[in-house]
Amino acid sequence: MNFFEHQDRARQNTQQLIGLFSLSIAVMIMAIYIATLFLFRMAPRIWWHPGLFLYVTGITIIAIAVGSLYKIAYLREGGSVIAQELGGRLLLPDTADEQGRQLLNIVEEMAIASGISVPEVYLLERETSINAFAAGFTPNDAVIGVTRGTLQHLSRDELQGVIGHEFSHILNGDMRLNLRLVGLLHGILFIYLTGELLWRIRGSSREEKGFPLWAFGLALMAIGGIGLLCGRMIKAAVSRQREFLADASAVQFTRNPNGLTGVFQKLQKMDSRLISPAAEAASHMFFGNALNPSFWENMFSTHPPLAERIRRVGDLNARNLAAMPSRNQIRTSTSSQESLTMGFAGGDNATPEQVVNQVGSVTPEHFAHAQALLSQLPESLRLGVREQQSAMAIAFALALDTENLQIQERQIAWLREVQPADLVEKTLELSSEISQLDPSIRLPLVDLAVSVLRQNSAKECQSLCKCVHGLVIATGSLSQWHFVLQLILWHRLQPSINPTSATTVEFTAIEQIWPDSLLVLSALAHVGHSQPDAITYAFRSGVFRLPKAGEQEKPETPVTCNFTELKKSIERLRLATPKLKQAIVDACAHTVLLDNKVTPSEADLLRAIAMTLDCPIPPFLNPQRSVSKQKQSSPKRS
Repeated sequence: MNFFEHQDRARQNTQQLIGLFSLSIAVMIMAIYIATLFLFRMAPRIWWHPGLFLYVTGITIIAIAVGSLYKIAYLREGGSVIAQELGGRLLLPDTADEQGRQLLNIVEEMAIASGISVPEVYLLERETSINAFAAGFTPNDAVIGVTRGTLQHLSRDELQGVIGHEFSHILNGDMRLNLRLVGLLHGILFIYLTGELLWRIRGSSREEKGFPLWAFGLALMAIGGIGLLCGRMIKAAVSRQREFLADASAVQFTRNPNGLTGVFQKLQKMDSRLISPAAEAASHMFFGNALNPSFWENMFSTHPPLAERIRRVGDLNARNLAAMPSRNQIRTSTSSQESLTMGFAGGDNATPEQVVNQVGSVTPEHFAHAQALLSQLPESLRLGVREQQSAMAIAFALALDTENLQIQERQIAWLREVQPADLVEKTLELSSEISQLDPSIRLPLVDLAVSVLRQNSAKECQSLCKCVHGLVIATGSLSQWHFVLQLILWHRLQPSINPTSATTVEFTAIEQIWPDSLLVLSALAHVGHSQPDAITYAFRSGVFRLPKAGEQEKPETPVTCNFTELKKSIERLRLATPKLKQAIVDACAHTVLLDNKVTPSEADLLRAIAMTLDCPIPPFLNPQRSVSKQKQSSPKRS
């Protein structure tokens, strides 16, 4: 099952979730109706009263809807809300201790290897158990939370396995489903809280003559308890199999099953429970069981038994490890650039099918490449992506023209008018460093810088994007790289610029986005080829990969477009279903790989388009290009 199938399955699970939720509401309505009959002393004389039943149904649905809608609205800002409710604090590079920096390094490596934005990391400082979670609506706004106990008790390899597990949830569409589950089930919890309030109201002589109100509150608490039990059943039904999938994915990402097995073995001796009262609502999001064990644990637990998880990882190891090179072999061959021809690794060896299959996944080759890339960055850039002003300078430096000094001087003159002198000097200093690097490192640099830039306010993020746009305007023309830079920067910063924005599916048929698909394929064909015949051939090769291509009107030559129109089309394609996105990415890959070559410009534009569609593509690894044009020696990352 590939990335797009997982996304589609997550949408189907959402529909199943709504069905189970509706069934739970029906059970609660009947229970409240029976309690109301006793309250008004109708039972056992009258068991069916249509008017009362409609009244109870209406009130119950309204109460649950209010509770659910409130929570859903509250969660619109994404996973950071969950992390803060659980007592997490944002882990920043410049304030993190040694354990925290190691965690940030692993998250950065995994993000670059998979092609997603570097997630924000929250540390649950008060939690001494071993546990972690991922939360968010899309890979672009994901956050990862880790308990302090996880950092204290796990080795780097074991921590890598836990982070790989959470990245599987990010890439497989689990997070969005989990957040919706939290919102919906809060309505059921609202019934319990209402009953608890009524139960505390006592002492009224009027109530004592009949069925006391506090007793009705106690009944509501019992009914709310039924709802909580239903909620746990729903969470167990949704999350158990996805936990097995995440375990398997973590092994595939790191090619180190011993890391994950070591975590499970420590959990058998230690603890994964949380002390936070918010753990109940978010229990299905965690790596391990976050709640106290109970008699019904095996039936209603959101996580499979540890023994079963250990057995499955062991079986996966036994089946696959003999056929795969070891992780040390991968590291060795990566350092000599030999392993980069494996599978989807080589840009000149990749096939369109491999491109599609690698969307939303991490291979050990890409993970090793990300580690090598980050370890070989010059110290000025390694430190720069961790500090606010330097991160801004990196974004500005990436927009400077390094080939035409006159244009660059014009850009710098404009920058001096709108930014402080020290920031301009920092931009020039880092621009000199960046110009010495291979072009393939530019997109990872953007993502590393964005992880710090997101800490700015919405206004500051907008100002940054406008400043980069101003530098581009100062060149007098918009290059393909400048378009990619602005597209990625704006998309990555959206969670900070507009935290409550949500991407919903609006297009379910290719006819609705046919012109947009043609425009995107035209842009890719022009970037990869210079001869008119080759451009047309590449364009039409991509067009015929689209669904129902034979039924649509197809131009003989590529569509004429500009970057403004291209950006609008990409934004519309973001609103398509996962299956349509798969077809679009497949068509784009066939357009780019028609000549079995991927130029740096093609790689940047293809990845930028896919990333903006929330379909992250790992880096194209070319054995003929080194990470840096200059050999550098850097200390190994912790």
